Amino acid sequence: MAQYKAYIFDLDGTLLDTLADLADSCNYALVSHGMPKRTIEEVRQFVGNGVRKLMERAVPGGDTNPAFDATYQMFREHYLIHNLDTTRPYPGVMEMLQRLQEEGAAMAVVSNKFYAATRELCKHFFGDYIKVAIGEREDIRKKPAPDTVMEALRQLEVGAEDAVYIGDSEVDVQTARNCSMPCISVLWGFRSKEFLSKNGAERFIQTPLEILC
Repeated sequence: MAQYKAYIFDLDGTLLDTLADLADSCNYALVSHGMPKRTIEEVRQFVGNGVRKLMERAVPGGDTNPAFDATYQMFREHYLIHNLDTTRPYPGVMEMLQRLQEEGAAMAVVSNKFYAATRELCKHFFGDYIKVAIGEREDIRKKPAPDTVMEALRQLEVGAEDAVYIGDSEVDVQTARNCSMPCISVLWGFRSKEFLSKNGAERFIQTPLEILC
């Protein structure tokens, strides 16, 4: 049997390697509005707290830039079309999800990515395993607030005391803490072990199948 009744996953940097598609859409929007491109490593550091925050960090001057809203909207439109260009599950993720399913665990994705993209990506890649996928919504506070995770647990009909949160960023560590849940930090995502440790992470895994241990 699985160690927990429910496994709540972050999406970008945890289940899916989305970095190249995010960077491409970011740079498409920036260049279209006469702004300099960002490197892949810059975008890696910008992600983790929703796509609006990504673009606030990428656009010179952030949301005070007069062209911010148009640039952000162009990013959203481009990404919804191109979010499957290079995005793929990390090696070992599909086997891990299958094993969890076989062991009777409930699973959900909770992401700060906008709602439509979260649902589309989860249905495309993980539809056989994950039925509950919650993205950024106007009616509920996003991570690190506990609201979206608690909504996922409500839909799974599992209490926080029987669940674990898995993610790759400092936001995920804070989210788990705010939900009074244990947190597993993955080391194949967008943040380093050193960075995560400085931000309170305590349990780390190198490969997806270690989640089963």
